[in-house]
Amino acid sequence: MSDNRPIGVFDSGMGGLTVLKAMRAALPEEDLVYLGDTARLPYGTKSADTVRAYALQAVQLLMQHDVKMVVIACNTASSVALGPLAEALKPLPVIGVVEPGAEAGCAATQNGHIAVIATESTVRGGAYERAINAQAKDVTVTQLACPLFVALAEEGWTDGEVTEAAIERYLLPLFPEGGEVPDTLVLGCTHFPVLAGAISKVLGDKVTLVDSAETTARAVAAKLDENGLAHAPQKKSAVRFMATDSPDRFARVGSVFFGEEIEPGDVELVDLKPAAAAQS
Repeated sequence: MSDNRPIGVFDSGMGGLTVLKAMRAALPEEDLVYLGDTARLPYGTKSADTVRAYALQAVQLLMQHDVKMVVIACNTASSVALGPLAEALKPLPVIGVVEPGAEAGCAATQNGHIAVIATESTVRGGAYERAINAQAKDVTVTQLACPLFVALAEEGWTDGEVTEAAIERYLLPLFPEGGEVPDTLVLGCTHFPVLAGAISKVLGDKVTLVDSAETTARAVAAKLDENGLAHAPQKKSAVRFMATDSPDRFARVGSVFFGEEIEPGDVELVDLKPAAAAQS
């Protein structure tokens, strides 16, 4: 039994391409459709109601491509919109990145203290703390919003003095010398993995960095098998890119996240309906 329809993936911008990269490596037979809502990023500073409206619009567009599954490759959208979208799209499977990220964090920690860095909205909603404590009640969770990291990632500033200075300003207070500190840092925003090298340089090797990309890819694979949705074997899978603003910039910066060259001509410019129209 197979299902040759594509998997739909969306994010507020280009950070979700780290999840797309992991999915492509884990699921080489699957066709993928990616939507980056670059006209309205970042989602992390928006209200929960606004993010849910944006997520609904993104999914409505993906559904026009007859997708067999939706992956919310955005921690902010996963934290506030996963439940409503999963209910609205039944029986279509919908997977977010928070639960897989929490699972990976719990598996990595040795001292039972996990730090989570994310957007303001994700931290404010407490999604990671709930997800981690649901899996391991005794784990201590420390959360910190790092909104500037999104801008640095979207600009492609993945290293250098400015990036390291921002990392030091945000993160060093979480890891004071001589105190009991987290041994695991969950990168609770899909934009943050491209900063992992600079973060490791600042924090050293005593802190394990965790991102949800590979764990999410495994969750997608399991759900495909569970529902009999896996693609039949094919020689070459297809990846389709869509963005709501500046395809040229999406291709240039997105290549850093995706780990492969993205040609500007391969990025389709799309328009999403206004929030009011989507909710009417």
